[in-house]
Amino acid sequence: MTNIQAIVLGVLEGLTEFLPISSTGHLTLASHFMSIVQNDQFIVFEIAIQLGAILAVLFFFWKKFFDLNLLTKLFVAFLPTGILGFTIYKYIKTLLTSEILIAFTLIIGGVVLIIVEKVYQIKIKEEKVQQDREISLKEAFLLGLAQSVAMVPGVSRSGATIVAGLLMNIERKVLVEFTFLLAVPTMSAATLYSLYKHKEILTLDYINTLALGFVSSFLVAIVVIKFFLNYIKKYDFIPFGIYRIIFGLALLLFLL
Repeated sequence: MTNIQAIVLGVLEGLTEFLPISSTGHLTLASHFMSIVQNDQFIVFEIAIQLGAILAVLFFFWKKFFDLNLLTKLFVAFLPTGILGFTIYKYIKTLLTSEILIAFTLIIGGVVLIIVEKVYQIKIKEEKVQQDREISLKEAFLLGLAQSVAMVPGVSRSGATIVAGLLMNIERKVLVEFTFLLAVPTMSAATLYSLYKHKEILTLDYINTLALGFVSSFLVAIVVIKFFLNYIKKYDFIPFGIYRIIFGLALLLFLL
């Protein structure tokens, strides 16, 4: 991997990790088109850029991680993904890695996001969506369960969580913030586990590449988090659904 490629992938991770458009799908496709071999070294690089994205969340929300009530909800939400991730994720990653599958999940996810958002807008008009209410423990668990669907490439961790939250009539701002916060335990666990499995690859020769990806991801993720929080105060998720459909269709045309 060249330095330019490391920066491109780091920027891509920062751009896509917290938006409902699938960071894994974008990284997989980008690495494919740049002819980057997805070996153990690439897995360690993914760890580095994910750490950059995690650090961006901590940079914005570090005070919230002193709230015991919130930490309890995050733990409950993390459980489904944690259990399923450590038991079946390796099989899913082995079986479900084709670009065709990513294209279809992008399209299907986009259609679902648009439909659910349209239904949500009707609920707002009917005053079924309460403003500024807290997420319950049950809702936290269901959001975590929805998040686990993102183990399928192209689904999107934030996208699955957002769709579930809209179906539960959770206010957009509250939902998006919880999705950001839930990324910390989820991505941290996956990152630390991968780091442990591939610790022998962390050599000084590779540090420069990892650092470029890490810094790029961190800086871009900060901008994206701030943008998304401001965006969601005024607008809905439909543009992201449209983007997924267009991107998925373009990918299908390219592959077929």
